[in-house]
Amino acid sequence: MSFPLLLALRYLRSTRRDAFVSFLSAVAAGGIALGVAALVVSLAALSGFQRVLIDEVLARSPKAEIELPAASGEAELAAALAAVRATRGVTAARPVLHGTGWLLTAGGLVRPVELVGFEGAVPASFPGAAGRPEGLYVDAALAGAWGLAEGDTLRVVSPHPTLVPFGPPQPRLRSLPLAGTFEQPRTQQETPRAALPLAVARTLYPARAPAIEVDAGADAALALPRRLAGRLPAGATVRTWRDLNRSLFFVLRLEKAMMFVAVALIVLVAALALVADLSLIVAAKRSEVGILGAMGASPATLARAFLWLGGLLAGIGAALGAALGVAAAWSLDRWQVVKLPSDVYVFDHVPFAIRPLDVGATLALTFALAAAFSLYAARRAAALDPIEALRR
Repeated sequence: MSFPLLLALRYLRSTRRDAFVSFLSAVAAGGIALGVAALVVSLAALSGFQRVLIDEVLARSPKAEIELPAASGEAELAAALAAVRATRGVTAARPVLHGTGWLLTAGGLVRPVELVGFEGAVPASFPGAAGRPEGLYVDAALAGAWGLAEGDTLRVVSPHPTLVPFGPPQPRLRSLPLAGTFEQPRTQQETPRAALPLAVARTLYPARAPAIEVDAGADAALALPRRLAGRLPAGATVRTWRDLNRSLFFVLRLEKAMMFVAVALIVLVAALALVADLSLIVAAKRSEVGILGAMGASPATLARAFLWLGGLLAGIGAALGAALGVAAAWSLDRWQVVKLPSDVYVFDHVPFAIRPLDVGATLALTFALAAAFSLYAARRAAALDPIEALRR
């Protein structure tokens, strides 16, 4: 064992004469442990919330979407569909057409909606109606507010008018019977959506080319831009689930970074307590440090000893804090201790997700702060003059 480490272990042990100094060391290590535990639990709670939110968004949105040029015709669409369906990792692909418009009832009620034209069965992005045949489907909350039932006739209006030889432009509208409703997740935008057959949507938006909605695994979807390179019409754009929700992921990363910085202040305060403890140890062991210097211990050796001492205190506190935080987060998630009102949130308890990267970042920050603040005490010990230390 090296001499600096041996000296650090000697100062780490408690003696009756150094009971107060040892008590302060225990307080410093305990403060670091509490700070690390608080940071681990906070990041686990935030990661749990974000995991549930991301899973909810990914379950209700396509894994990838391919936008074709506006001038694409049926031949280009068919060729693109064939290329996408033949790509490895793709489980399904369908043409869809997105647009904005209005829903009108016979009683004069009007509501702006996002219109989604689909072909074949209702896509999985419309929970509660997925797999049902083509038709007009609206948000269940909107249908309940308007008192709609299946079979009621609604008019769908497009903002793109029809030009006529004489008279003002006429709005494009279609009357469709209500085929059913779906549950729009609360995590999505406030504007309600409506699903309708692709053929009807194309008459409402004749100048817009359909997009291709792709079902695939999350990892397979991220590889689609590379796998489809050169196999789509010129000007086609492939957007994965990460691109479609780019703003959401940016907000989540920013939220986590701000949470990390805010809670890490607890670790910073604990590290400051470590500086005070090491400074007190230097003052209490002044004569011993002077004797060691007079016996030939170099200033660098004494500095490394106090660096080791700060590292040991920080390591003990960080290890205890990480173990305590991981155990607390696992227990809170396992037994669903923190309850939430299910009518407000999409879940009924606070989820906790322990991520090794978060724990590693917490430990790295703790050791970095401990090393930086221990360096101050180490320099003070190295700067002691053996003659002056022995004289006092």
